[in-house]
Amino acid sequence: MSESIAFPPDRFVQTGIRLLQILLAGFHPCNFAVRFWDGTTWAPASGREAVFTLVVHRPGSLRGMFLPGSNLAVGEAYIYGDFDVEGDFESAFALEHFLTGERLSATDKLRCARHLMTLPPPERPSVGRGAAKLSGPLHSLPRDQEAVRYHYDVSNDFYALWLDRRMVYSTAYFTDPREDLDTAQERKLDYICRKLRLRPGDRLLDIGCGWGGLVIHAAKTRGVETVGITLNRSQAELATERIRKEGLTDRCRVEIRDYREMDDPGRFDKIASVGMFEHVGESRLEEYFGCAARLLRPGGVFLNHGIAASAMYPLHRGPYFTDHYVFPDGGLVPVSTTLRVAEHCGFEVRDVESLREHYLLTLRHWARRLETRYEEARRATDEVTCRVFRLYLHGAAYRFRVGATNVYQSLLVKPDGGGSGLPLTRADWYA
Repeated sequence: MSESIAFPPDRFVQTGIRLLQILLAGFHPCNFAVRFWDGTTWAPASGREAVFTLVVHRPGSLRGMFLPGSNLAVGEAYIYGDFDVEGDFESAFALEHFLTGERLSATDKLRCARHLMTLPPPERPSVGRGAAKLSGPLHSLPRDQEAVRYHYDVSNDFYALWLDRRMVYSTAYFTDPREDLDTAQERKLDYICRKLRLRPGDRLLDIGCGWGGLVIHAAKTRGVETVGITLNRSQAELATERIRKEGLTDRCRVEIRDYREMDDPGRFDKIASVGMFEHVGESRLEEYFGCAARLLRPGGVFLNHGIAASAMYPLHRGPYFTDHYVFPDGGLVPVSTTLRVAEHCGFEVRDVESLREHYLLTLRHWARRLETRYEEARRATDEVTCRVFRLYLHGAAYRFRVGATNVYQSLLVKPDGGGSGLPLTRADWYA
């Protein structure tokens, strides 16, 4: 590995370079540079244009990032200003994945530890968004409410800065990569309505309805009776205001309610859950699908839209940044696990579609929109919160790009005897 250094570095910079030489052995392509606090620039492969530059602000930054060596440690170092990324932020996550992997021998780990201990400890301000601190049993109703409040109580105004005009917080559906986000999100809502084959008079439940995008669209365009449930008060209040402005209060409403509190057996013809499933937890999957089956009439249809972990992509051992600062108690499982539990709860699997490339495009839209309105976002919240979401959006885009995570729409039917009530083909979905 050839290297280039802009000018003679100070003692701590020399230590940092020796440390990176150990950590980066075997990393390819070396398409980045590192700029240290004194202006020294180190490029691990001379002659190759840097796609991004890692800007390390203080000697203690390296110690804070790599002494634990976890995804959480690197994330905290970023949000508290130990380093920045100039250039292609998304591409920097290939480096993060490599650095936090279990690759080093015991000897190399000892060498790294010796270098790190010669550096000063990190200096971090105790201001801004802290890690989630939840109480009570995992996935109990009160704890799930705390987790939802932690993520969504940033403010409606903050989310409105970078989501589409309907504030749909799940993957859009594109026909062209150059398409604008508002168009693609409207198409996604319509696509869900077509997959569910909504008809006037149908009763639709949206589990985890967010700011009401789907229930409003379905009531307005399909003439159905819609009920949305969310655990977040600010979402429910804004959704209710939007329903009132659309003149849909006679057939559309949003309630603050947990799906486990619904006691309406067989009331609904169709159920949708879009972008909520990731928060259920593997231990609660049977309860989740069981509740959906109980709420549907025989012959009813359930569209479950959720992010899944890839069973083919190796995961590093935690702790993970998103678990502490973005989606506390969230958990991803492979789609095979999801479908097995759904079948065990009495559902027939009728269709499964991957929308991985669509989510990659969506995340890139969100990240660009946040960058464009970053100063407004910082005024609406604080610097740490903005850096949390910047890191989360770019990191999620990287994971969708490489296939570490996927997103699936699964169409499930509660059988009515032996009949599904569905047509022979999907032609009506694409008409």
